[in-house]
Amino acid sequence: MKKIPRNVVVLGLVSFFNDLSAEMVYPIIPIFLTTVLKTSVPVVGVIEGIAEATASIGKYVFGALSDYFQKRKVFVVLGYSLGALSKLLIGLAASWPLVLFARFIDRSGKGLRTAPRDSLLLENTTPNNRGMIFGFHRALDSLGAVFGPILGLLFLYLMKENMRLVFYLAFIPSAIAVVILMLSVREKTHTVEKEKRHFVKIDLKSLNPNLKTFLIVSFIFSLGNSSDAFLILRAKDLGLTTIMVTLTYVLYNVFQAAFATPAGQLADKVGARKVFAAGLLIFSIVYFLFGFIKDPAYLWIIFPVYGLYIAFTDGVSKAYVSQFIEKKESGSYFGLYQTLMAIGIFLASSIGGILWSKINPSATFYYGSIMSAIALIVFYISRKSPKGNLAGMNN
Repeated sequence: MKKIPRNVVVLGLVSFFNDLSAEMVYPIIPIFLTTVLKTSVPVVGVIEGIAEATASIGKYVFGALSDYFQKRKVFVVLGYSLGALSKLLIGLAASWPLVLFARFIDRSGKGLRTAPRDSLLLENTTPNNRGMIFGFHRALDSLGAVFGPILGLLFLYLMKENMRLVFYLAFIPSAIAVVILMLSVREKTHTVEKEKRHFVKIDLKSLNPNLKTFLIVSFIFSLGNSSDAFLILRAKDLGLTTIMVTLTYVLYNVFQAAFATPAGQLADKVGARKVFAAGLLIFSIVYFLFGFIKDPAYLWIIFPVYGLYIAFTDGVSKAYVSQFIEKKESGSYFGLYQTLMAIGIFLASSIGGILWSKINPSATFYYGSIMSAIALIVFYISRKSPKGNLAGMNN
């Protein structure tokens, strides 16, 4: 493997500790709300809906602001700090409004940091290693998601299911992430005179045709890419115990952590477009199988393969987008892409919930499989420009 730049390694460690913290508590937040605080399920849905909508809007807004000031680190530090604070607030909550506020600032933090962080990563890439860099970062992020749920279960067991203590403990790794970030990430200095500052104007009409197509394809795909909560519910629906469901989820994270960097390296060699298309195909097949199978034993195969989809698309998609933008405007474009995806996923989850309750659980996954297949077909058809020349097949 080629040498990984110091900033990339540090940002990877930051994501590792932050995701470790987040995954320790993410599965128990709904349980905490409904059993400890006696909150109704519809209110839980409202809390998560507001939280995700906040993150969706913030990703573009703060990405654009980081371009305007040409400063990234301050947004990233503040974003991760809000995420850490949210763990303490949930642990202190005596009623659901404080949990709503905590989730609001947590997702605000995600909106603050995501695009500027990706811009920091991009600053440490070359045209020949973008896939590897973004894949490496994704791998460490996923590694945190491997150990987080295990630690969460272990602490719940040792503390006799005292969820408040788990929230307090989850603050520690997220605080470590912030300290590492503040002390170790070195941002390149970009001095911009106040009168020369400007917001990046994204003109969809003049956008690179390959990038425009990719944004459309990604949004179509996201309309079927519902929340992973449906995968957990499906596993429970098929008969797995809570512990077994958690272990299949961990296995999924193990595979995405293991294959994210190799998938990025493959994208650098054969083209991010081809690797991303393979990820869409994997998703379509896996979602079809989630709807089709009746025996829960197959989940031990399907969940790891689902991890391959993440490895083939998450970091690779950022590497693909980065080919058509300048580093100084990357916050705005990464923010636009991430906001489009977040909106699509929010809609997909709403549609998936309706299909689940009005038809059956399988319908949710068949719908997702179809949307991914449509996105793949559009991506394939768009491989040629209107003049008939190849349009970025190796991009």
